[in-house]
Amino acid sequence: MMNLDMDYTLEFMKELLAIPSVGGDCEAAMERIRREFASLHIPVKTTKKGAVFGTLTGEDNQDQVLVNAHIDTLGAMVKEILPNGRLRVAQIGGYTWTTYEGENLVVRTLDGTEYTGTLLYEKPSVHNFPEEARHEVRTEDNMEIRLDEDFCSAQDVADAGICVGDYVFYDPRTVITPKGFIKSRYIDDKACVAVMFAVIKYLTENGIRPRHTTHFYVANYEEIGHGVSYIPENTKEMLSIDIGTAGIGHTSDEHSVTICAKDSRTPYDYGFRKRLTELARQAGIEYRVEVHNRYGSDASLCVVRGADVNFACIGPGTDASHHYERTHVDALRNTAELLKEYLIRSTG
Repeated sequence: MMNLDMDYTLEFMKELLAIPSVGGDCEAAMERIRREFASLHIPVKTTKKGAVFGTLTGEDNQDQVLVNAHIDTLGAMVKEILPNGRLRVAQIGGYTWTTYEGENLVVRTLDGTEYTGTLLYEKPSVHNFPEEARHEVRTEDNMEIRLDEDFCSAQDVADAGICVGDYVFYDPRTVITPKGFIKSRYIDDKACVAVMFAVIKYLTENGIRPRHTTHFYVANYEEIGHGVSYIPENTKEMLSIDIGTAGIGHTSDEHSVTICAKDSRTPYDYGFRKRLTELARQAGIEYRVEVHNRYGSDASLCVVRGADVNFACIGPGTDASHHYERTHVDALRNTAELLKEYLIRSTG
């Protein structure tokens, strides 16, 4: 029997990370997801809101499960064209401006034309501005995009076809080090999408049916707070695959799978969580149980909105979430192993 293919996982993750997919503009990434489902011979459906899911028939077709990860990322949108030819932007998703200060980016117009640029504080140079500028709080009103064009006026920008409402995609800067660390923006949640497909590939190539009919759902609005809006009939359980937040005050680490006990919205189901921890112990999977601060998953948001499904969340421990994130190949492997065990052995 073949093992989980981690080379496939990393290559697919890198490919997804290179496809811009800010919440609200994910179609290119979703088309790639459709092709991957097709390559694994899994029928796929697209929701009215643009999410994509494929289904594997299981031994039990009555009590079905939904496993989800999200393809949408943080980003920005042009909200104002300044008289000097620079741009003000509004955030999409939640992050601090210092997280992206100095980052390279792409602005994409409605006709698909792309312009490169950089996000800067409006007083960026220590040579040109007084000492106090270094300490000024960065806000939506003092951050701006410097386009890599000879634009000197708002008219120059308008003539180029750049408009309010155009999307802004930040450079992910993906690096995998020789020691297995993965550094990139948007590990949350594209690494988890790759993990989910690694498990699908494992099941299909080994001819293994999951215990329950399983819907693999890729959401496109999670960072904005409404990722999973459609839950197929007969779905009994929902397992979100999302990052675990490593750092001070947290138990998650970059080598383990995190099993979430509670987030800022709700505790996760105790019995479901206990079942996951028992599966991890039995399989020798490195895991951590976590209480997340200022965090929510598609699963917790669904039940807060009233979905009648049991719910849990697991994912790779990740440092500096919503910043220049870092995890390790070990965490992806442990997450994939736990997802595999859940799909094959869980009897919830």
